[in-house]
Amino acid sequence: MGQIPVAVSRLGEHDSREAQNTRAVKWLLAQPGGSVVIVTPRRTVESASLKRLIAQPNVHHHAWRGFHGGHFDGQRVLCAWPDRQHLNDLWNAAADAIVVIEWGVEETAEWIEDVNPIQLFPGEMIDPSPRAEIVLEPLPNGVDRILEYVARMAAGYSSGLKWNEEDKLKADMMNRPERWASITVDEVRAKCRALGMRGDDVDTIAGFLQRRKEGRRFNVQSSYRTFHFN
Repeated sequence: MGQIPVAVSRLGEHDSREAQNTRAVKWLLAQPGGSVVIVTPRRTVESASLKRLIAQPNVHHHAWRGFHGGHFDGQRVLCAWPDRQHLNDLWNAAADAIVVIEWGVEETAEWIEDVNPIQLFPGEMIDPSPRAEIVLEPLPNGVDRILEYVARMAAGYSSGLKWNEEDKLKADMMNRPERWASITVDEVRAKCRALGMRGDDVDTIAGFLQRRKEGRRFNVQSSYRTFHFN
């Protein structure tokens, strides 16, 4: 997420959910930037601190239903209790600041590993940990080159990977199974993440390979049924 300030408010020992929510609100309002957007699973919100935030001028409240996230340019964003899909909406968002209120550790673990946010605990703020440069082993059989091509294509669209690029990948996995046989799903996921792809796209591509490993086939448009990368 580049230089955007990003934080996650986490539940600590002898803590409460309301205190966790309050930490997130205080941190976000302390960041410079544009109007505030708060995204919650439902329109009804029980938290007193979040209710006060929503009632302020220039604060826009969205519930998950009917809201498609990801377009947060020039806004400060509070994402409350997100699942994996809604964390993916934050990937590469051009917001002024982002804070996540964690509900389940399992949902946020990979996002925290990738984004390396500030972590807000009771009485403690943990700065992002120093990161050594990650050097991945090249993937064989031209897969590195294929994923780099797909990442370039996906980066050119605001919504990420398009159906035709997905069909090319699916067709190649079926028409050139030997290319992908020795490559693991985790290796593909790590490469896609290293290329800076959106969370949704990483999940999509890793999911394609997982399905092929399980022996499943894909339906692709007729124009791509015989397609394979060189």
